[in-house]
Amino acid sequence: MTRPLDIVFLGLSLSSSWGNGHATTYRALIKGLRENAHRILFLERDVPWYADHRDLASPDFCELGYYSDLSALIELYGERLRTADVVIAGSYVPDGVALIDRLAALNLKRLCFYDIDTPVTLAKLDRGDEEYLALRQIPLFDAYFSFSGGEVLARLEQNYRAQSAVALYCSVDQERYANTGEAPAWDLGYLGTYSSDRQPTLERLLLEPARRLPAMRFVVAGPQYPAEIDWPANVERIKHLAPADHASFYSRQRFTLNVTRSDMIAAGWSPSVRLFEAAACGTPIISDFWRGLDELLPDGEASLIARAPEDVVALLTDLPDNDRLAVAAAARKLVMSGHTGAARAGELARALSQLPAKPALDRISA
Repeated sequence: MTRPLDIVFLGLSLSSSWGNGHATTYRALIKGLRENAHRILFLERDVPWYADHRDLASPDFCELGYYSDLSALIELYGERLRTADVVIAGSYVPDGVALIDRLAALNLKRLCFYDIDTPVTLAKLDRGDEEYLALRQIPLFDAYFSFSGGEVLARLEQNYRAQSAVALYCSVDQERYANTGEAPAWDLGYLGTYSSDRQPTLERLLLEPARRLPAMRFVVAGPQYPAEIDWPANVERIKHLAPADHASFYSRQRFTLNVTRSDMIAAGWSPSVRLFEAAACGTPIISDFWRGLDELLPDGEASLIARAPEDVVALLTDLPDNDRLAVAAAARKLVMSGHTGAARAGELARALSQLPAKPALDRISA
């Protein structure tokens, strides 16, 4: 075990899971770090859309602080940032480019980046879009922790000049995600915020099967879906589902659907937190295909790949219950052994402990 570390995260949100997948990812990881005695401070920008939807305002596993702008951040937390063993900035943080420059100017002991959106980030950078990270900043980080693994790590080091690119997949909170034993309410469900590039897959793999199977029950949970979507009568809508309700939601589905954003399909090796949550709850997963899925949850053994409505219809109507439950059990075993918050926290701590020693430098001029 590595020595306890003092870690400061600056992420999109820990307090609110509304409309984002970052909060649950950070919660599982930080709880895992706390179990190994690491000291954690999480700092997030105080913005109204999260302030109005906070479902974890006072976590018991870390310190949580808010700041109104970058000047307030440095004034309130500058000394804590300077003394921390490592400061980890996250993707999609408001004013991210300016934030990273301010952090680099503090000459921190370690400055790292945790990209929970790696394929999206790289696609944005390739278009010249530097919304929350500038291309010039990537070499500043002692380590670039990536939501995506596989060949993306080599790209980060070779094409984007990352000093050290390390896979840090999202994970599941092993204490909160387990089957609740509730009776099934839906034959197939999906949990996710609306995304224009995911919607065609949701249409193909859930809405069209729902139209073809009017006697079965379907559900889609998540915010920001446009009013003009034509929902079949047998598809229930839940506009927002707090993390505390996720385990119950998954446990009441015969199958759950995993849908992947186009940039993440192109990159491969980018499992969503929903994939691990569903598996931990013992819910069989029907997923679109992307490279790397077979390495995490082998097709036909721990997941079920669907490419067309016919594939989903066949699984819902023809797959024997014993086979369905065997797939769910295999996925749960794999996830609980290697993709929990505790497991991921161990990976992060080991990676930080293995960073080469280096003298203090002015990062901006490096």
